[in-house]
Amino acid sequence: MNDRATESEVEPRALLVDYLREDLGLTGAKVGCDTGQCGSCTVLMGGRAVKSCAMLAVQCQGAEITTIEGANPATGLTDLQEALWTQHGVQCGFCTPGMVLALQQLLADEKVLTEERVRRELAGNLCRCTGYQSVVRAVLSVAGQNGGPVDE
Repeated sequence: MNDRATESEVEPRALLVDYLREDLGLTGAKVGCDTGQCGSCTVLMGGRAVKSCAMLAVQCQGAEITTIEGANPATGLTDLQEALWTQHGVQCGFCTPGMVLALQQLLADEKVLTEERVRRELAGNLCRCTGYQSVVRAVLSVAGQNGGPVDE
C-alpha cells in the first residue's frame, strides 16, 4: 500500500474502498455512487486505475495499491496536480483524487494525447463542478500538447 508493506485480515465481503477508508484511514478515495460509475473511489492497482468500490479488498492480496495519499511526492504536488491547480481544473475537490489517479495512468501510458483521448479517459470520472475543459487543458499542458495557460 503506497510503497509500504501492509498486512491485514479483512472480511471476505469488505470492499477495497471501505478497507482503505475505515481500516487504514486513507480517506482520499471517496464513496460517491457505490456502483463504480463516478470514479471518486479510483486507486491504482499495479499502475492501473481501478474503482475501489467495485473490488473486494481480498482481491488485492499481493497487489501494489496506490491511493492519492501515496501518489503525492514528498516535495509537494505532481506536475499533473500543479497543472490542475493553475489551470483551474479543481473546484470542490470531491472527485479530484480519483480523477488525478486515472489521469496519472493516462499520462504514463500515452505518448501523444489529444483532447478526444483525454475526454474519453475522463468519461469514468464524473464531476459536477468543473465542466472538464480546464481539466483537459491541464492534462494536455502536462503532456506538452495544446494546453497553454488560462487566459487571464
